[in-house]
Amino acid sequence: MSDVNPPWRFGRSIVAVLVGMVVGIAITLGTDEILHIVGVFPPWGASMIGFDGALLLATSYRTVYGVLGSYIMARLAPDRPMQHALVGGFLGLVVSIAGAAATWNKGPAFGPHWYPLALVVLAMPQAWAGGKFRMMQLHVQAQP
Repeated sequence: MSDVNPPWRFGRSIVAVLVGMVVGIAITLGTDEILHIVGVFPPWGASMIGFDGALLLATSYRTVYGVLGSYIMARLAPDRPMQHALVGGFLGLVVSIAGAAATWNKGPAFGPHWYPLALVVLAMPQAWAGGKFRMMQLHVQAQP
């Protein structure tokens, strides 16, 4: 009897997705903290209303970090790298939707509505981009 996906591969798949998520979250939180310390963002818990430029910056680096996290998932995947990146993107989509729902109309500390919506909209494209970078890398490596 042969397993199509042996248990060790399933475990490696879980690790690949978790490591990509942890890296993406860690560098995002680190960047957030630095931007709060240097005054680009207001103090934690203060109103984000009027900080559209800072939120646009946050959207930008979160997108880059999302692509990087998805690339890491695809890079560590035992097989099917794009699927691993998209699974991570789906998890990011679910978390983004939950975050938007939880913070909607909860006060100025959470900023304008466009920000959580942008995170929802960008979750899957950034996952696809990270997976695509890995697929392109594999394609180049396969060239004679």
